[in-house]
Amino acid sequence: MQRSFLGRMIDRPEFGPFVLLVLMIVVFTSINPDFVSLLNIGNLLAFTVELGLIALAMTLLMTSGEFDLSVGSVFGFAAVIMWTLFNTEVMPLPLAFLVALGLCLMIGFFSGIFVTKLSIPSFLVTLGMLLVVRGTSLWLTDGFPQRAWNAGDQWIAEVLVGDFHICATGIAQEACGGLRIHMSLIWFVLFAALCHYILTRSRFGNWITAAGGNAAAARNRGVKVDRVRIILFMFSSFMAGLAGIISSIRTSAANPNSGTGYELEVIAMVVIGGTALMGGRGTIIGTILGIFILRLMRNGIVLIGVPGLAYNIFIGAIILGMMALHAWLERRHNAGT
Repeated sequence: MQRSFLGRMIDRPEFGPFVLLVLMIVVFTSINPDFVSLLNIGNLLAFTVELGLIALAMTLLMTSGEFDLSVGSVFGFAAVIMWTLFNTEVMPLPLAFLVALGLCLMIGFFSGIFVTKLSIPSFLVTLGMLLVVRGTSLWLTDGFPQRAWNAGDQWIAEVLVGDFHICATGIAQEACGGLRIHMSLIWFVLFAALCHYILTRSRFGNWITAAGGNAAAARNRGVKVDRVRIILFMFSSFMAGLAGIISSIRTSAANPNSGTGYELEVIAMVVIGGTALMGGRGTIIGTILGIFILRLMRNGIVLIGVPGLAYNIFIGAIILGMMALHAWLERRHNAGT
C-alpha cells in the first residue's frame, strides 16, 4: 500500500530536526522577541557558518563509515600557520593561505592512509592526529595568539569574510535593523549545495554511501573504498582549515587553542541532523538543520536568561531525543507502517 505524503515526510530523517528547529524558534521568540531581530540573525549567521563548513565535510565522512576527531585542532592550526608565515614576512598572505590549506590536506591524507592502509580505527588515528596538530600549533606560537588585525587591507580577507548589507545604503540600510551578511555565508551556501549534489546526485556519492553501508560488498562491486575515504579525510581537514582561517580573519586573532571541543560539537550537529553514526546514510539538509539547532540553542538560552553553562545539558538532551526518534523512525520504516 502506497504511503500518504505525510507518512513519507515523517519517515525522512530530516523531519525530526525540522520540527525541533521550528519549535525552538517559536519558544525562544515568544519569550524574547529579540531572538528574531535582524541584528541577532546577522550575528548568528556570522558565527554559525564556521562550524557549519566543518559539519558539511563531516557528513560525507561519517556517511562513509568514518569520522575525524582532529578537525578542532586543524581549525586552529591552519590559522596559526597562515598568520605566522605572513607576520614573519616569509610570504604574502594569499600564498600563506594556500600553504596552510595544503598542510591541512596533508593532515587529512595521512589520517586516511593510517585508517585505510594500516586498518587502525579512525577514532584512534584522528585522536592521535588531534594531539600532534594541537601540540604543533602551541609549539610554534609558544601558546600565544598570532596577530591578525592587519588583514583588513588584504583582498583575500574581503573574499573570505567581507561583509555587506542586503538592503541599500543610507537610510534604507539603517532600516534593515543592522542585518549584515558575511561572505563566509556565501561560501557555506556554495559548499552545502556542492556536498548535497555529490551525496545525492553523483556516482561518487553512491560510492560514499556504499562504503559506509557495507564496505566489503562495495569492494566486490568495484568501489575503491580506501580511495574514497582518503579523499573524504582530506576534504574534512581542508574544510576545518578553511573555517579556522575565516574565523581568524573575522575575530582578528589566530589562537592556537581555538577549535578546542569543536570536533564533538560538529559530530553532534551531523548526528542530530539524521546521518547514521556508523555510516551508510547521510543527509546534508539534515546536517544544516542540526547546525542551526545547536547554534540557535546556544544563542537562545542566553537571550531568555538561562546560564550559558547549561548549554551542554540542552545539547545532551537533544542528542538523546534525536537518537531515540531516529531509531523509532528506522523501526517504523523497516516494519512498513
